[in-house]
Amino acid sequence: MSAIAEPGAIASGTPQATKVVTRFAPSPTGFLHIGGARTALFNWLFARHHGGDFLLRIEDTDRARSTQPAIDAILDSMTWLGLDWDGDTVYQFARAARHAEVANELLASGHAYKCYATAEELTALRESQKAAKQPMRYDGRWRDRPASEAPEGAPYVVRIKAPKDGATTIEDRVQGPVTVQNAELDDFVLLRSDGTPTYMLAVVVDDHDMGVTHVIRGDDHLNNAFRQLTVIRGMGWPEPIYAHIPLIHGTDGAKLSKRHGAIGVDSYRDELGILPEALGNYLLRLGWGHGDDEVISREQAIEWFELAGVGKSPSRFDLKKLENLNGHYIRSADDARLAGLVAERLEFAVSPEQLDLLRRAMPALKPRAANLNELAGNTAFLFRTRPLLLDNDAAALLTAESRALLASAHSKLDALGRWDTESLEDAVRQTAEESGTKLGQIAQPLRAALTGKKTSPGIFEVLELLGREESLGRIADQMTA
Repeated sequence: MSAIAEPGAIASGTPQATKVVTRFAPSPTGFLHIGGARTALFNWLFARHHGGDFLLRIEDTDRARSTQPAIDAILDSMTWLGLDWDGDTVYQFARAARHAEVANELLASGHAYKCYATAEELTALRESQKAAKQPMRYDGRWRDRPASEAPEGAPYVVRIKAPKDGATTIEDRVQGPVTVQNAELDDFVLLRSDGTPTYMLAVVVDDHDMGVTHVIRGDDHLNNAFRQLTVIRGMGWPEPIYAHIPLIHGTDGAKLSKRHGAIGVDSYRDELGILPEALGNYLLRLGWGHGDDEVISREQAIEWFELAGVGKSPSRFDLKKLENLNGHYIRSADDARLAGLVAERLEFAVSPEQLDLLRRAMPALKPRAANLNELAGNTAFLFRTRPLLLDNDAAALLTAESRALLASAHSKLDALGRWDTESLEDAVRQTAEESGTKLGQIAQPLRAALTGKKTSPGIFEVLELLGREESLGRIADQMTA
């Protein structure tokens, strides 16, 4: 199988530096989780900041667990977050022949070898190492033995010949210099006995063939970098620049789990009602900072993002902080866009007239909502049918005295020539003054009659949104017990 063209390569004679190429390489065994989304965002921002390419590779070599719905969910979530990628999506499984080709090159050059150890031998080795409290790793028993010593036709795996002396140092852009003694590295498997490549080989080959210059990923892969370098150096390939990002923890400092909010990106959209710009902004601030800035636009993020701003300590995911940030973005969002998003959450098909009503209602409703679910819930009064069923708190507001105030307000409102917030406020205030009551004493029963609830947007905005006929009808319904 031919190699992928290298997007980072520079034509001969071109003086400028190699183009930055980053990649995001999720395994399609489930949803795109928060940690993966942040990794994708950091890679995307770094590439866009440097005018480079951001590539997407689906690591679908685990055929038993990789599914098309998971692939679709990952692609959908990335598109929703605005993380567009350059070129075609690469599928790792389709490149198995290329991975095997590299393993055989390493075998031919003496940087890898055939291992004929049986499963029973390896099990016995692990058990003896465990009993002796030694690190459990392959002991290299076939590293220097000729294949002629193996039984004829015996199955074998291909292992890398890792260096045994000295040390390897990675100048990590986040973690700083990290050194591992080469004696700690194992001769890991490149090709299984059935000829299929392992993940550790496939990742290296794909990164090289895709021209990846910067490998930005979670720090749980830091140990893998040292092992993968043995393949890179065995092939004589350029070494990528590594940046290993600390993982995300829950508010209690424990590893992030579902109880902390470790759900799929699609659940934040569909179930929690989070806007993509809010989630993107929040993920950006999880482990990366720019002074005291909290609200950062995507344009600013591209301009400011550098790996130097990534901290070395795990960040803590806080759903309340995300919802607070989401509330900010809801308040600044376009009203027509919000109306469309709310319409998708209602239990009935919204007509063009109702959609326009939602749009006009947004300035009054969105300051009170932290997510789209709350926003949709706050629109319920607009579409309720008469007579309204009042909840207990609202019903308690309608006493004999307050119903008399409703009748007075109804009379004033019915006489209005104009139905706008200024005229409506004047009419209600006049009712209060003539009745010798405070504005709140009439606004609360009006709110109960108009919405069926104790809380709502401003009462004058509610009146305007409902319109003359509907408002007067709802008030009249509640004027008598």
